[in-house]
Amino acid sequence: MRFKRAFLARLGGLALAIGAASLLAGCEDSMTGSAMRAYYPVPPETLALMRNKGTSQNAPVLIRTYKKEAELEIWKMKADGHYTHLKTFPMCRWSGQLGPKVREGDRQVPEGFYSITPGQMNPNSAYYLSFNVGYPNAYDRALGHSGGSIMVHGVCSSAGCFSMTDQQIAEIYALARDAFNGGQREIQMQSYPFHMNAENMAKYRADPNIAFWKQLKEGSDNFEVTEAEVNVGVCDKHYVFNETPVGNGRMEPTEACPALKHDDAVQAQVEAKETEDGARVAELISQGVKPIRTVYADGGQHPSFANASLPEVSRPEALAQGPVDIALDEGKGGKKKPVPPAVQIAQAKADATKQAQTQLLAAPAKPQSVASYAAAPAEKSGGDSVLSRVMWWKSSDPQPTASTTPAEAAPTDAQSANVPLPPRRQISQASAISDQR
Repeated sequence: MRFKRAFLARLGGLALAIGAASLLAGCEDSMTGSAMRAYYPVPPETLALMRNKGTSQNAPVLIRTYKKEAELEIWKMKADGHYTHLKTFPMCRWSGQLGPKVREGDRQVPEGFYSITPGQMNPNSAYYLSFNVGYPNAYDRALGHSGGSIMVHGVCSSAGCFSMTDQQIAEIYALARDAFNGGQREIQMQSYPFHMNAENMAKYRADPNIAFWKQLKEGSDNFEVTEAEVNVGVCDKHYVFNETPVGNGRMEPTEACPALKHDDAVQAQVEAKETEDGARVAELISQGVKPIRTVYADGGQHPSFANASLPEVSRPEALAQGPVDIALDEGKGGKKKPVPPAVQIAQAKADATKQAQTQLLAAPAKPQSVASYAAAPAEKSGGDSVLSRVMWWKSSDPQPTASTTPAEAAPTDAQSANVPLPPRRQISQASAISDQR
């Protein structure tokens, strides 16, 4: 009997160790959770919301996610076959950068169109509850993208996954479960870098991923004009939406596309939306909207979690740094060319030096002279640069008295230089830590 108790105790300890190890490993899921969580009911207020929107508990579900805004949307089908937006869940954590997942270990949350089946649901997840999104899909495989086990799960810890709070994933899981119980065979999940509107397309028009994002926008437009699940195909290593082969033709992901047909009315609506959005993009550009690329230390989370107490949140130091928008140069003839970070840093230093010199010349008379500043030895000034000597000269001024105005007080180095934290420093920690994906 004692042997049996000791054995069970060791077995329980082993299960806990496996669960803890899986949490440290990233999003690699296991079967160490409690299956009872999978039977939690949909909250009464959400059921009431369904009734108000003309849908029901067992009606089909569709999921849309946006990395930049850190949002996960649940859509439900109404009696007329069209989808209606039910709820938006703020995303607790996502990792990596804007852009598609390309390889195992890149910490990227994938972007694209995926399918979730009942077999991809994990009621015993070590991350409270989870389901596999179905990465890689046919498009990813056609491009040779690697990796797998990309989940929507709880615990608020991401190494390539869509991470929610435990309470959120309990409700999302229940919504998917009830849809499957109602007869839905697959749940379409549309994963986007950001809301696919004209404002974002104008801002990110020079990003290296823009050609891929234009494909995703076409799929998004198809959904928004029809309010119906998008028929997704892949041929010639390219997404094809709401089109089917003519006759006996077949779409092969890596082969040229066969002759395709579509619904002319739907196609006309999609083209009209594309034209309208394109005109808005051109208008924004004419108004001075500059092209940017957003760089993260390691992903982000919804602003609503900024002051929340989240014991399991992954890499809080990366979140604290926040995203950095890098200006991009579109180049001559419309050719898009990013400005290297090193060039940006050098320009920032040059601007800071000019600002410091301007402040120096405009400052009131000091006990030290400009000549004493110019003669400052390198070991005292901290270097030979103009900026470092300016800062040494200013730091040697007498402390301001109570009557000294703010303009006369010697500014700190950050105030004078106003040099932004280089993106390379911001992402150094992220590049040093690989995920298990």
